[in-house]
Amino acid sequence: MSTLFRDVHVLDLACESGMTPATDLLVEGDRISAIGPDAARLAPREARIIDGSGKLLLPGLINAHFHSPVNHMKGRLDSLPLEIFMLYESPGLEALRPTPREAYVRTLLACAEMLKSGVTAVQDDAFLVPEPTTEIIDAVMQAYADSGIRATVALDEPNLAELDKLPFLTDLLPGDLRAELANPRMFGAERLLAMYDHLIGRWHGVEDGRLRAAVSCSAPQRVSPDYFAALDDLSRSHGLPFYAHMLETRLQRVLGHEQPRFDGRSLVRYTADLGLLSKRMNVIHAIWVDDEDLDLIAAAGSVVAHNPISNLRLGSGVMPFRRMRDRGIPICLGTDEAIADDAVNMWAVAKMAGLIHNIAGADYDAWPRAGEVLDCLFMGGARAMGLQDELGPLAPGRLADLVLLDLDTLPFTPLNDLRRQLVYCENGASVVMTMVAGRILCETGRLSTIDEPALRAEARAIFAERKPALESAARAADRWLPFYRAMYERAAGTDVGMNRWVGAAGPRHQDT
Repeated sequence: MSTLFRDVHVLDLACESGMTPATDLLVEGDRISAIGPDAARLAPREARIIDGSGKLLLPGLINAHFHSPVNHMKGRLDSLPLEIFMLYESPGLEALRPTPREAYVRTLLACAEMLKSGVTAVQDDAFLVPEPTTEIIDAVMQAYADSGIRATVALDEPNLAELDKLPFLTDLLPGDLRAELANPRMFGAERLLAMYDHLIGRWHGVEDGRLRAAVSCSAPQRVSPDYFAALDDLSRSHGLPFYAHMLETRLQRVLGHEQPRFDGRSLVRYTADLGLLSKRMNVIHAIWVDDEDLDLIAAAGSVVAHNPISNLRLGSGVMPFRRMRDRGIPICLGTDEAIADDAVNMWAVAKMAGLIHNIAGADYDAWPRAGEVLDCLFMGGARAMGLQDELGPLAPGRLADLVLLDLDTLPFTPLNDLRRQLVYCENGASVVMTMVAGRILCETGRLSTIDEPALRAEARAIFAERKPALESAARAADRWLPFYRAMYERAAGTDVGMNRWVGAAGPRHQDT
């Protein structure tokens, strides 16, 4: 399979204009084979020729942090703090156990949304309730296989009791409720590792490497040190990304001082002291970090996954973007889950990343520039996936994960500055083609691997039947709400030596 793009502009952030003059680009198999005047000469006779006049080829967008299992729940919840939000988002109830078909459909919904807007790769930190099974893992992976998108998937599963993950609850809960949260999950570390054996053995590297496995501890406070280390062994031996949510909320900052096992350490310091902070790790969110945390992340070579819309939706705070960039910490961008973003649109994420940090301080020289946001979107995402030598800049030998944009659209009329208009103006409407591994998956809004009308109809039917179970689960969660609210309020009033909320400096203030 070969495709020749004729007279097309190619994104080149090293150029002053941000793009090359009109040129040719040849794709052979799953890779770019030539750019420039030789491309047409080298094209096989059977190559499909695409007129790129007035259009721009750019790397496929990378959604570097996502949770697929709640893709069907967009719009279901009000904005809530994370710890309260999680009561209603994913309770581990038997009534919410999905069928394999349900897991397949909800995953495919996200694939359709991403491919139509130019996302070619996703990192899915999949939490499967009430626990993962081989059948559900296979359903999720089969959806990614069938869609044609590039996907790296982990199992986001804790193995500790709820009381071990959160501060203050031991004191706040009455005895009967405290006992319910005191026991660890029956589905323990040994069974979780067996699920990873299946994920890696069955799916890692299939579809010519388009599908890959990763590992996830969910968050350091949610797993035992032994399980944490076992996941790191898997990550190291197979060369897999390692996903870990860290210091997403103020409450997580407080946790380090409230639980003896952390001995006053932040979750970043705790992870580093265990010897588990590495270049393979995606540190997710990293909002309530201090300078010591950032120095540790930089020294380890870890990547930070920035999810600015989710962070606002859940009131988590504003990540210290400039402090990370100044240390050379790679930053990637993600939507997080659909229920905490209510879309899976990376253009919206890029725009928010370019805007939210402008209210972090008065020094406008420290505000993000559009080129930096694009670097996070493309190069940061490739680095997070461990594919920095395969994805990112468009060049011969690199994987042909491409997006074709029409520049004769409102977002680019008139064309004043390509970088800024990609970040602040484009919303996905200018995408005319999405290609993954040399295969065209979406063209002029039509998906080639997914019957979108049939998918939407099936999803409506499946999740209409699910609605009573979801509403029942929400009512069951209500009994915990007073105690979680009290926990949240106590943490919000605790001095943590910094502020990541706009207009709420607290007892001591440290600029973001």
